[in-house]
Amino acid sequence: MAVPKSERLLNLLIMLLVQRRPIGKDRIRGLLYAGSSPEAFEKMFERDKDELRSLGVPVEVAPLDPLFSDEVGYRIPPDAFALPDVALTPQEAAVVGIASRVWQHATMAQVTSDAVRKLTAAGIDVDLDALDITGPLLTADEPAFDACWFAVCERVEIAFDYRRPGADAPTTRHLQPWGVVRSAGRWYVVGHDVDRGAERVFRLSRVVGPVRTASAPGAYEVPADVDLRAITRRLDPPARTEHATLLVRAGAGHLFRRDAERVQPGVEGPDAHSVWDLVEVRRRSESLVEEVLAEGPDVVLLAPEHARQQVRHSLEQVLVDT
Repeated sequence: MAVPKSERLLNLLIMLLVQRRPIGKDRIRGLLYAGSSPEAFEKMFERDKDELRSLGVPVEVAPLDPLFSDEVGYRIPPDAFALPDVALTPQEAAVVGIASRVWQHATMAQVTSDAVRKLTAAGIDVDLDALDITGPLLTADEPAFDACWFAVCERVEIAFDYRRPGADAPTTRHLQPWGVVRSAGRWYVVGHDVDRGAERVFRLSRVVGPVRTASAPGAYEVPADVDLRAITRRLDPPARTEHATLLVRAGAGHLFRRDAERVQPGVEGPDAHSVWDLVEVRRRSESLVEEVLAEGPDVVLLAPEHARQQVRHSLEQVLVDT
C-alpha cells in the first residue's frame, strides 16, 4: 500500500534531519520509497525535496565522502533548520505550547519512532537531539483524543457513549465534530449534535469506551467563522475556581502568566541562579495541579495548601515508581 504523502514527507524530513552525515539516493529509496521503480522514485524524490524546500527546510547536497565529490548525498543541517530567537507574548506562547503537544502526541511519536527505527536498522548514525525541537507544555492523555482529533481533520461523524455529571449511566451521542479545544485544563470536542440538532460541547474525560466512526470522510462542512472557544465558554457549565500563588521561572509558565491577576517580578526563588516571578492567578481546582505538574521545575505552587500537597504527592509517586 502506498505511503500517504504527508507521512512520506515527515519521514524524509526526519531521515535527513537526524543523521550526522549525508545519505545517498540509493539508501533513501530503499528506506522510504521501497517498491517504486527508478523513474517513479526520481519523480517523487524530486517533488518531495522541492516541497520541503518550499516550506523553508534547507535540504543540502553534499559529497558522501569528503575526499571524493563524484557521489553526493542529502541532509538537513540542524543548525540551519533551527528557529532564531522568537519573542512571544504570553498568549502566543500558550498557543505554541498547545501546538507542540500535537507534535509530541502518541500518533506523531509513532511516525517519528518508525522513521528512526528504519534508520537505525540500516546502520545510519542517528542524532536524536536534532528532533528536540520544542517541549510540550500540555498533556492530551484522554483515550478519546486521537479519534476525535482525526474525525475533526477528516470531517467524519462520530458516535460515543457519554456520562453526564450525576447520571446513572452513559448515553450514546452522535456528533459532527468541528474542533478539539482545551479550556481551563480540560479537552473538549465541539460540534453539531445530530440527535439534538444543535451545537454541543463534550468533555473528553467523560467519554466512556471507544469513539466510533459513523460516516465516511467529508460527511459535513464546518460552519464558517465558528468560534470554538466561545462555544465552549457558553455551553460548558462554570466550575469552582480558587486563588493560586506560584513562583514562576522567568520565560516560563506562560499559561499562568496569560491569565494572571498579578505578577511581581524578581522575587527570591528555589534556584538562586534563575530569575523568578511571583504570579497570582485564579484556576479551576481540578486543573491547577495538572497544569503545575506539566510545567516541571519551572513552576512552584505556594498556595492553596491542599493543591500544594497534591503536587507533592504526585512527585513522590514518580520517585517511588522509578
